[in-house]
Amino acid sequence: MEVKEHVIRSCRYLLLPVVRFLLKHGVTWNEFGELSKEAYVKVAREDYGIEGRPTNNSRVAMLTGLSRREVARVRDQLLNGKENAAELQGNQISRVLTGWHLDGEFTDDNGQPKDLPLTGPSGSLSVLLKRYAGDLPHGAIRKEMQQRGLIEELDNGHLRVLKRDFVYSELDPEIVRQLGIALHDHAATLEHNLDSNRPSARRFEAIANNERVTPRAVNAFQKLVESRGLAFLEDIDLWLTEHEIETRDDTNAETVRLGVGVYLIYDDSERQGLVQ
Repeated sequence: MEVKEHVIRSCRYLLLPVVRFLLKHGVTWNEFGELSKEAYVKVAREDYGIEGRPTNNSRVAMLTGLSRREVARVRDQLLNGKENAAELQGNQISRVLTGWHLDGEFTDDNGQPKDLPLTGPSGSLSVLLKRYAGDLPHGAIRKEMQQRGLIEELDNGHLRVLKRDFVYSELDPEIVRQLGIALHDHAATLEHNLDSNRPSARRFEAIANNERVTPRAVNAFQKLVESRGLAFLEDIDLWLTEHEIETRDDTNAETVRLGVGVYLIYDDSERQGLVQ
């Protein structure tokens, strides 16, 4: 098997928990695709330039498989510091709810959302979905909105909207930010160690796991990891604090971010997807 095929299969396995998280919190394939384009263009420009200069659009296009026009669009977006505000407006359900509350065809004289009939040439749910849900199956969208308590069906067959905004989760944004940092840090260490052209020393990375553990041991193992892991991290934190530079005394001091992560592995469903 070619190395590239191993990489693709490993990436497919890696993406399973990522996509599960994205879907749970309303990130669509189009939104993830746009983020992927940004990442491809950013890395190709910064890591494959000559003499420290960013890679030109033609070479980025060749490396990434994107068209030069698309590379130029994403590059300008990155240079302008924009984060796809127009393109990452949320999923179709959010757009449907926004249209229902703001589009005059679906609101009354007081600006309140109307109860809509299921079908009709105007002011109906079918028209609303056609306008704001794109080509997604309208039946599936309506069912999803009902299951999530966003709309309800009235006795006369009309649909009433119950919520203005659609959020999949009430997660603290800081928790989500830390998730991204944790995944980035672990992946960066693995990528560093796999790059034979890196002159610096290998970064420590090791895993202890066993595929034949009885499920009855899960709780005990979790307690073990929590107690020993916390003690280990406290020692690490103390060491890092002792080597910390007080930047208020020297604003020009050179610093790096150092640390280590500890996480519990629990896998009872996806092992078959991993390259053996």
